[in-house]
Amino acid sequence: MNYNQIQGMIKHFHWAFIILICCILASCQSKQEVNDLIPIEDFFSKPERSNFRISPDGSKIAYLGIDAHCRNIFVLDLKDDQQSKQLTYQSDMNVQYFYWVSDSTIVFSNRHSPNDSLRIHAISVKSEKSIPLLPTMKGRLRWVKPQRSFDDYLLAAMNDRDSSVFDLYKIALDGSGRELISRNPGNIANWYSSADGKVRLAITSDSVQENLLYRGQENQPFKTVATTDYLTLIRPLGFVKNSLTNVVALSNQNRDKFALVEFNIATGNEDSLLYVNSEVDLDPDGYSDRTQQPLFAQYTKDKTHKHFFNKDVERDFLALSKSFQGQTIDIIDSDTSLNHWLVNVYTDVHAGGIYYYDVERDSAKLLVEANPMLASSRLSSKESIAFQSRDGLTLNGYLTYPAGKVKKNLPVVVLVHDGPYRRERSDFDAEVQFLANRGYLVFQLNYRGSSGYGKQFWTAGFKEWGGKIQADIIDGVTWLIHQGVVDKDRVAIMGSGFGGYSALHAATYNSSFYKCAISMSGYTNLFTYFKGIPPHLKKYVSLFYNIIGDPDKEYEMFKAMSPVFHADKVKIPILFAQGGEDQFSSLTDANQFVQKVMKNNVPIKYIYKEEEGRQFRSDENVINYYQEVELFLKKYL
Repeated sequence: MNYNQIQGMIKHFHWAFIILICCILASCQSKQEVNDLIPIEDFFSKPERSNFRISPDGSKIAYLGIDAHCRNIFVLDLKDDQQSKQLTYQSDMNVQYFYWVSDSTIVFSNRHSPNDSLRIHAISVKSEKSIPLLPTMKGRLRWVKPQRSFDDYLLAAMNDRDSSVFDLYKIALDGSGRELISRNPGNIANWYSSADGKVRLAITSDSVQENLLYRGQENQPFKTVATTDYLTLIRPLGFVKNSLTNVVALSNQNRDKFALVEFNIATGNEDSLLYVNSEVDLDPDGYSDRTQQPLFAQYTKDKTHKHFFNKDVERDFLALSKSFQGQTIDIIDSDTSLNHWLVNVYTDVHAGGIYYYDVERDSAKLLVEANPMLASSRLSSKESIAFQSRDGLTLNGYLTYPAGKVKKNLPVVVLVHDGPYRRERSDFDAEVQFLANRGYLVFQLNYRGSSGYGKQFWTAGFKEWGGKIQADIIDGVTWLIHQGVVDKDRVAIMGSGFGGYSALHAATYNSSFYKCAISMSGYTNLFTYFKGIPPHLKKYVSLFYNIIGDPDKEYEMFKAMSPVFHADKVKIPILFAQGGEDQFSSLTDANQFVQKVMKNNVPIKYIYKEEEGRQFRSDENVINYYQEVELFLKKYL
């Protein structure tokens, strides 16, 4: 064999070896991609412990845990762990909620289902003796802020006399019953108590106009001190310490954004501006009922930020933050001394957990992981974006890219938030992570009408459910297509409630733009949406007329933007999920829409769960729904 033959064999072997290595690497990469698929159950796993609350003296933490397949109250004793125990033993119904009314007593409600009769109990943490505070009855109850005991009674508003109005009562803690304080004349929406347990402030509302009412004593009549319209809101958070006339409130009176103010309810005037952010509304967080003072103001741009008023709390928060660099920390509860906190710590790629923070020891202890199944998983971060709508409005949103993918020509799932008076945030979102893990870019938009961006941005969405809001969504996708990020032939739209309605609207009017649509409890008929409003929310109908429209006066607009009347225009596949207990989505209309689409030989998968409401709650139904979502997107996107 000559030299050239030997060299040829070496080259042949060299290239064969390279091809072999490439095949092995490709095989490994393929296996790695398969192995990176996280089971659906892991995304939507729920912690067995939740609703953590600390006692006023900071000595104990109560929470809801599972026993006998039901939610029960458990108590952690922070001074003596041997005293920690299970407090309730419900075996046929869940504890719906609870709160501390004193250092020694917890009040809780339990029900078989959300529509079950009202049951309210008080239980002694020490003796474990439980007494019913009210006889079992039909109706709803709203606790009056601040939620605590005043000597021997609690304050609550109840609507058992008339389902459309809430009367004010004292509820005795010894179980001897209730006493009527004030009968609702029919238009009082909220009552507020000062620190001495006297209700001096009330707000009336017909949803279009609000009046702030004040009285010096409970035996005096209320007097109107301020009047606002539905665009101007004053939202009391609590009374100023040692004051019977001033409250801390969120207000957008004479401004575009919600600011934190001190408001004099005796005169109806704003006494001082505490804090305002020029770009976004303030969130209703930071006021402490137990200390009667605003500890901080909170607002959300791309992430959550705090402006502190209490320097000690700011110092302690910064100390805690050193242990959780780059993570968001929400203070969810604290004791009266402010030395014992409960905090929620998370990021966009970590569901996080609830921690007990001992300020004096600078020690944070994990109480529960929000989702331990995802703790070691590779998840995708959210990226904030901003762009201009076709009419020049600045819109903000988030992109979540699938891990390991080139950020080019991606299939996208447009995930439309419910509301529409809600907003997207940079929080952890299991649904977003599930979609990104399956290889899709997830686009979340704060379209016009979303909350958090001021009065003008909110009102820009009025009567635009089927118009400019849907155009904003299309503008966002178009912008991404022009950026080269999104494949124009692989665009899906998905959402629940209003988001589900947007998906059905898209399938009806924009079948050439979207490839497929997924709707969870989407509104099919906006005429019946109004008819389904329950009695205790009827006063908001006038507001809905301004936000959505008047079905009687604007009949043609309502018909045009209700998907059920235009199902024959649908040309793309739809996945449609509906709960039988959803009060706002008509089952008859949903069935009619599905039948019309099927009649036109357009693929539609209908998931109906009789026992579910607007959102599926049972683990089995949630998993089944996302299994169908996965198969649907894999087939059509």
